[in-house]
Amino acid sequence: MKYFKRKFLKLFGLSSLLLVISPYSFLYAVTKKIINPDLTEEQKKIMFNESTERPFTSDLNYEKRKGFFHCANCGAKLFSSDTKFDSGTGWPSFTESLPGAFKTKIDTSFGMKRVEYHCAKCGVHHGHVFNDGPKSGQKRFCNNGLCLIFKPENNE
Repeated sequence: MKYFKRKFLKLFGLSSLLLVISPYSFLYAVTKKIINPDLTEEQKKIMFNESTERPFTSDLNYEKRKGFFHCANCGAKLFSSDTKFDSGTGWPSFTESLPGAFKTKIDTSFGMKRVEYHCAKCGVHHGHVFNDGPKSGQKRFCNNGLCLIFKPENNE
């Protein structure tokens, strides 16, 4: 059986690694799809390729009004303005998300272990969560501003 499998893989130019990775890649790709056709190339790069925007470039760093922050791809409500704070890092930061807003995974890129979070509704990357919020033991959701749309309370 092993001989047949090896010949089959060689015949079609596939590696056994591809057979292991393909189902995962396919399933992961299905959970991430463009819902908002107006996304910019930079937004797509961040949300679908887990990139990061440059710090201190988001206007949302300075947003102080009451309201909610939504996913720029699918519109899901993610954060309340009540949980936003100035972390000094250059990205919009929040102490907590709305219940069920995100799914997380461990990110080991750049030689460190971080918790990465993705929109629970459409699967796109938003940022990383750290345990260094404004109060001891509090979380800091460090979000790419380009992944968010702010809707003021009076426009909900």
